This record gives sequence, C-alpha cells and structure tokens, in this order.
Amino acid sequence: MTSHTDAPAAAPADPHASDAMTGPHGSTDDHGGDHGHDDHAHGVEELGRIDLPAWGAGVLGVILGLVVVGAIAIASGALR
Repeated sequence: MTSHTDAPAAAPADPHASDAMTGPHGSTDDHGGDHGHDDHAHGVEELGRIDLPAWGAGVLGVILGLVVVGAIAIASGALR
C-alpha cells in the first residue's frame, strides 16, 4: 500500500532538451546570417508537367459535389 505522505518523485529529465544544439546544426555556423533559410535543403528541382487528367478529375469532383449540394438544398426547401 502506498503512503500519501511520501515526497513526490522528481520529474524525469527531458532526454531531448539539448537536441537543438547537437552538432553543427544548432550552431550559428549552420544558420547564422541567412535569415532562416535551411542550409540542408535540396537543390532547386524543376516542376514536372501539369497532370491534366488529375486536375480534370478534381474539377469534375468539385462540380459534382456542388450539384449534390444544390439537389439537397432544393429538396429540403432551402432554395425557394
């Protein structure tokens, strides 16, 4: 049985407290004067072609969704 008069246990130490400063990533040598730019980002990649079938399916889905909303609104009497 546990006694209620025992002193509370100390809070466990945060194992990730120093992660931001581990290695050169957290130092000013890494992110010093470049105003928040990520030095570890990948190089610029060119965008691919526009996927017309995918965009068409998305637009069709939006249109069909609006048709359904309109049908529900008419059936419920919201549009008179």
